[in-house]
Amino acid sequence: MKLLVTLLTSGSLLLSGCLMSREARVESDYSYAGQFRHYRTYEFISGDGINSDSSRLGEAVRDAIRTRMKIQGYRPTRRRPDLLVNFRLFEGDMRFRGYSQDDFTKWVQNGNTEDEDTPKDARKGYQPVRLLLSEGTLLVTLIDNRTNRAVWNGYASGVSVPSGPQGEIVLRRSVRSIFDQYHVFTAGYLQGNNTAEEGN
Repeated sequence: MKLLVTLLTSGSLLLSGCLMSREARVESDYSYAGQFRHYRTYEFISGDGINSDSSRLGEAVRDAIRTRMKIQGYRPTRRRPDLLVNFRLFEGDMRFRGYSQDDFTKWVQNGNTEDEDTPKDARKGYQPVRLLLSEGTLLVTLIDNRTNRAVWNGYASGVSVPSGPQGEIVLRRSVRSIFDQYHVFTAGYLQGNNTAEEGN
C-alpha cells in the first residue's frame, strides 16, 4: 500500500550524524479525532526507506511492532485494516513539532473523541510544542485508514543504531519504549472477546 499521508507532526526536519541507545527521550502525541476504541486491525505501509527495508534492521522494527500490536489485541490484515502503521528512522538531530496534550490514556479511558459534530467551543485545540530530538529518532505513526489521517505518533530520540545484532536489540527496545506510550487494548480483548479476523 503506497499512500501519501499527511502527518499530524508536520515540521522541518534536520538530519545529520549517526545513530546508540543511551537515555532515549520517548514521547507521543495524538489526534482528538482518533477512534481508538474502534480500531482492531492493522497493516504496515510499504514504501521507501526502512518501511520497505527487508534487512534485519527493518524486519526487527516490524517484528517488534507486530509483537506489541498482538499483545494489545490488534490483528494484522490486508483487507481494509483499521490502522496503517508507518515508521521512520532519522539520523542525527531533528526539529520536530509535538503537542502539549492531556494524558493519552485518560483521554481514551474517558471515551473522548472529537468529530465534525463537536461544537467549536468544546474542542480541545492543539498547542504546538517545538522539540529538538537529538542523536537519532525512531518515529512510529498510526494512521486511520478510513480518513487517511495520522491519529497517533510515538517517538524515541537518542537512538543510535550500531551495526550487527546489537542494532536489532536497540531498535526492538526503542519500539517497546514507544508502545509503552500507547496504552490502548482493542475493545473486549482483555475479556477474551476480540473477534477481529486475520486476513491475507
